[in-house]
Amino acid sequence: MSRTLASAVSSELEIRRSRFLGSALPVADRAQALAEVARLRAEHPGAAHVCWALLAGGQSGMSDDGEPSGTAGRPILEVLRHHELDGVLGVVVRYFGGVKLGAGGLVRAYTDAIATAIAGAEIIERVRETVLELHADYGDAERVRRWAENAGYSEPEAEYGAEVVLRVRLPETDRDVALQAIADLGQGRVRVEG
Repeated sequence: MSRTLASAVSSELEIRRSRFLGSALPVADRAQALAEVARLRAEHPGAAHVCWALLAGGQSGMSDDGEPSGTAGRPILEVLRHHELDGVLGVVVRYFGGVKLGAGGLVRAYTDAIATAIAGAEIIERVRETVLELHADYGDAERVRRWAENAGYSEPEAEYGAEVVLRVRLPETDRDVALQAIADLGQGRVRVEG
């Protein structure tokens, strides 16, 4: 089982007049990570660099955002790997202070910024989730919706038409038990996809 962060964490370091704002946050996938990077760019329009690294299963990546190659994204990624995290985006926003740090100084600064943020984080076991798409008539859909809420699964997304389509997100480990419960609730009338 992999580990992730319980919530977003941040840090701020000043190194030779440059400010390094480190952030680490749990993300579901690359799309959410890139949206967070865009949000941080918008929040810090005066920043010289917004460097990041992502570990999210097969959707990992990194960016030096104009810093010399390998001096920002790679160090952030290595800190995430060192803590054995998954589903985590590490971002460091740099405000340039006028003093060049050199390659070694940049690697240390980016490493320290993200490591300092993660040092204050609550690290939890990451539970892999799956989504069941359920097709049911209105009566069965209401029973399934109540069952999902009582079982502690998030409020199912619903689409209403000739039938109701519910999307229930649940831990992968609960899938088989959930399928049996759904079959019992709908007496075999609820069609499952996913």
